[in-house]
Amino acid sequence: MQEAKNVLGGALQICCTNPLTGYYRDGYCRVEGDYGVHGVCCQVTAEFLAFSRQVGNDLSTPVPQYRFPGLKPGDRWCICASRWVEAYRAGVAPPVILEATHIRMLEYASLEELKKFAI
Repeated sequence: MQEAKNVLGGALQICCTNPLTGYYRDGYCRVEGDYGVHGVCCQVTAEFLAFSRQVGNDLSTPVPQYRFPGLKPGDRWCICASRWVEAYRAGVAPPVILEATHIRMLEYASLEELKKFAI
């Protein structure tokens, strides 16, 4: 498999291992084979978690059978590209870790937009 790239063009960096994130639960926001494009490494906020719950994706409640611990503000997590854009349009986009965000995110948002939320 080819090395995954981040939105800055470098090697994709690890997003988080505690909680263990990523479509493959390996800490990386890799999207190969992931139709949901969980490629955005973000630091979730209370506002984003409330928004996500409101639109039908409760990220706060643990779901052990999917190895999902439930998130709290400050956790880093790989979220769907389309959910980040939806939150952006609603004014509640969470901060983004560019080095750990997959290059495919640029199909959904510009680098300039992402840089406004970079931490």
